[in-house]
Amino acid sequence: MDSQPTLPGSDDESSSTDPAKIQEPRLWSGDGWTARVIKNEDDDGWAVAMVKDGEPEPALIGPWTMGRDKKNPKPLDINAFNTLVKTASEFVRRHEQQLHASLHQRITVTANAGRLTVSLDIVPDEDHPHAVLSAHDETGALLAEVRVAPSFKLNRASAVAWAEGGFSKPAGR
Repeated sequence: MDSQPTLPGSDDESSSTDPAKIQEPRLWSGDGWTARVIKNEDDDGWAVAMVKDGEPEPALIGPWTMGRDKKNPKPLDINAFNTLVKTASEFVRRHEQQLHASLHQRITVTANAGRLTVSLDIVPDEDHPHAVLSAHDETGALLAEVRVAPSFKLNRASAVAWAEGGFSKPAGR
């Protein structure tokens, strides 16, 4: 019977592992993220950069613990990596929520003897940024919609003034 030696990395088990998964002391990847321990240029310490797969820049950079020798960084491990993924994911989620809130504002006011919901949706287009100001009645029916400058300030006073002014395009906008 002819028996061929098994080469390291040539068995079926290794071919079924995720090729994108890296688990090194200063580089760890998986679950859509890569953690890289880097020299902190501001001092003698170390930092860890968390990069989401497909993104060119780190989503989060934070301090990293020194090892026992007080010179080299502590190596990454599965627990540290999982904590870093959770922290970076939450950071990205909060940033996305904050961006959404800044681009989509909504206020409910009483004007013209009724309750209205006035919305300002900013379109951050690089060439033609603008915003859409709209009003809906209590049933959700669209009452008016106009294009305004992305710098339009939506607040209670501006919403009431727009509604009581017949929903005409706000002056100077």
